[in-house]
Amino acid sequence: MSASIDYNKYEAVIGLEVHAQLLTQSKLFSGDSAAFGGLPNTHISPVTLGHPGTLPFLNKKAVELAIKLGFACHCEIARENFFARKNYFYPDLPKGYQISQHTAPICIGGHVPVFVDGKSRHIQLNRIHLEEDAGKSMHDQDADNTLVDYNRAGVPLVEIVTEPDLHNSDEAYAYLTELRRLVRWLDVCDGNMEEGSMRCDANISIRLKGDTSLGTKVEVKNMNSIRNVKRAIDNEIKRQITLVEEGGRVVQETRSFDASNGSSFPLRSKEEANDYRYFPDPDLAPFNLTDAFLENIRKSLPELPEEMIERYIRELGLPEYDARVICDDKATAAYFGELIAATPHHKAAANWMLGPVKSWLNDQSAGMETFPLPPASLAALIALIVDGKVNFSIASSRILPVMIGEPGKTPIAIATELNLIQDTDAGSILPVIEEVLAKFPGKVAEFKAGKKGLIGLFVGEVMKMSAGKADPKLTNELLMKRLNS
Repeated sequence: MSASIDYNKYEAVIGLEVHAQLLTQSKLFSGDSAAFGGLPNTHISPVTLGHPGTLPFLNKKAVELAIKLGFACHCEIARENFFARKNYFYPDLPKGYQISQHTAPICIGGHVPVFVDGKSRHIQLNRIHLEEDAGKSMHDQDADNTLVDYNRAGVPLVEIVTEPDLHNSDEAYAYLTELRRLVRWLDVCDGNMEEGSMRCDANISIRLKGDTSLGTKVEVKNMNSIRNVKRAIDNEIKRQITLVEEGGRVVQETRSFDASNGSSFPLRSKEEANDYRYFPDPDLAPFNLTDAFLENIRKSLPELPEEMIERYIRELGLPEYDARVICDDKATAAYFGELIAATPHHKAAANWMLGPVKSWLNDQSAGMETFPLPPASLAALIALIVDGKVNFSIASSRILPVMIGEPGKTPIAIATELNLIQDTDAGSILPVIEEVLAKFPGKVAEFKAGKKGLIGLFVGEVMKMSAGKADPKLTNELLMKRLNS
């Protein structure tokens, strides 16, 4: 029956909730370690466990990181703040409540720029707020019991909540990719979804195109990668449309995504909103943010990715694609910044970053921070090409690998040692050209009959016979002169 369904007459409305673990050494309301891992229940204390008589105390660094992200997302920062208790019972919530800013966020509104299908748009945010994480229940460690690890309990989080402003999985993928880049760029969160330091829940509903009312939303949880968020959204949109088209009704519920088969299953119904009985935490004093405090955080912000992309396009004349790939991560952007400070040949520098350097990193399954060659050395290699000493092919395939293996060696020394210095002497190149043309009389005739594209064949043969040492530009000029004579 689903084969006859017109899925295109519907549109999805999607809101995302992302929890990002802040890069602090200690927890949000105690001095316990916030590090990932460790033996179960070793990063705890009476404060984390909520023992009677203990009092929480606020981690200032967590507040600063939340504000930093808020500024980067163009949010309004609330000057007057407090924490509330969100009351519910679950075994991995040791106090019986979670301390959260859910009802009074520190960062209000804002947006995150995304680039989808060659177009830029802003995904609107509802808020960013601070809260503590819960512990972890493990149901597969013991045949008869659920075990609880409280190491994660109390770890500082920001929850980044969008408006229902996304309409397909491509936008969600782009948004999460940009958000992860941003939290890493700011050193707010490591963005590692596999370790749970960045987690995403998706609220998804459908409606007929042109309709302005919102449909019944379904929350999908337990997605441990950006790719799986995209898969889960596609699956849920199709499930809801199929259900409605076959006469069913979407019910408000929470579902879990099974990445092994790309489907979801219901966890619990959410027909009625839970009563969490929010009230200001009596053990935590409200805190006010001064203009001077906020200004110091604003001044500490690095140049943001979108700002850097615009500057590279405007000032360096880079294509937008090049600028976006270079700014994909902070380490690559930092390396490129040092590289263009060492060479005036900015487009060549970008070509090297997107070509040989990126290929080497992919082969090594490594990040830019592991690249062993200093930017000044790569700039010297670029200069060698610009000066006509070697060509790009020789530089990338023969000289670069030696430089990576022996970073102390200069490119000119390697080129000289390997006898790779380019031949710019017409007197030595002409005999090779004559030999090539004698080898391909039929191709010469075709060229003279109008098949001018064959010049590439002749240049390639000269380069091959000269072991790559003939200057390609000079070779091309000499060949054209000889063939047109």
